[in-house]
Amino acid sequence: MAIRYAVDLTDTARTALREIISKNKAKRSTIIHASILLKADRTCGWTNADIASAYEVSTKKVEQLKKRFVEEGFAAALSRTPVTNAHRRKSTGDEEAHLIALYCSQAPEGHERWTLRRLADTMVALDIVDSISHETVRRT
Repeated sequence: MAIRYAVDLTDTARTALREIISKNKAKRSTIIHASILLKADRTCGWTNADIASAYEVSTKKVEQLKKRFVEEGFAAALSRTPVTNAHRRKSTGDEEAHLIALYCSQAPEGHERWTLRRLADTMVALDIVDSISHETVRRT
């Protein structure tokens, strides 16, 4: 099987990685990443499966770490990738202001109060938004 991402460490990089491991002052994930990168170096001859079993990680993690090292560099490979659970906002501040103003206004004739779906439908009918779900209205 061809190696997709080959890790070629310089002497200074090897020294820096060994220092991170020996000092044992960095985060656990950084120390594991440093260890994996040392073993992933082409001069060591370890396979992804060998590295994965030695450090109790998946082969996918080893491959991802090697990819990050090759594509983004030494520092990026040592740090953890930030977890982003942030979803793209579906409405802007201006649209939210219109929604709040609409909610604070008198309910349509024949209705005692605004419902989420009625607010969403009215927002679309007034061309404030192209589309909006009642769930987005609820969150706002």
